[in-house]
Amino acid sequence: MTLRLRPGGVRYLRLQHLRRRLRRAHHLRRRSLTAGQRARQAANLANGSTLLGLAVAGAARTRLQRGPRGLVLAAGYGWPLPVAGAFTLGNVVLSRCSAEALLDRPELLGHEEKHCSQYAWCLGLPFIPLYLLAAGWSVLRTGNPGTGNVFERRAGLLAGGYPVHGKRVWS
Repeated sequence: MTLRLRPGGVRYLRLQHLRRRLRRAHHLRRRSLTAGQRARQAANLANGSTLLGLAVAGAARTRLQRGPRGLVLAAGYGWPLPVAGAFTLGNVVLSRCSAEALLDRPELLGHEEKHCSQYAWCLGLPFIPLYLLAAGWSVLRTGNPGTGNVFERRAGLLAGGYPVHGKRVWS
């Protein structure tokens, strides 16, 4: 015997009510941010870095989705630069993979979240030339842009996919 749920029936209405409550509870749980996450989100919005991230995501025709901890996930980034699998502009994490694939890699998402905080600490857009300077210094010292880069080291080299020890190009 199968139970048929008809619109307007008591069981159907209870089921719909439960579904709405579960969605609302999930939405509230997802939106609850710590004070630090709210401060980072507000700082990156005020300093323009998140707006730049949203503009780049829109121009690159990515699929936007709310992420955890105040992040915005922009999936399907296809422009050739930067060559990284994922990168951050303000609180926007742009990735070449799908949002689900990025959410399945919490260590990478945590790494990118630390870059979001670095944007806030550097007052937004000055982070970009500072990061490029650190990457250039790292290339000169170790042969790759991440190993000697202070921003990547503080975000976690392994989580970002960078080697921990690079070869010394010159001392």
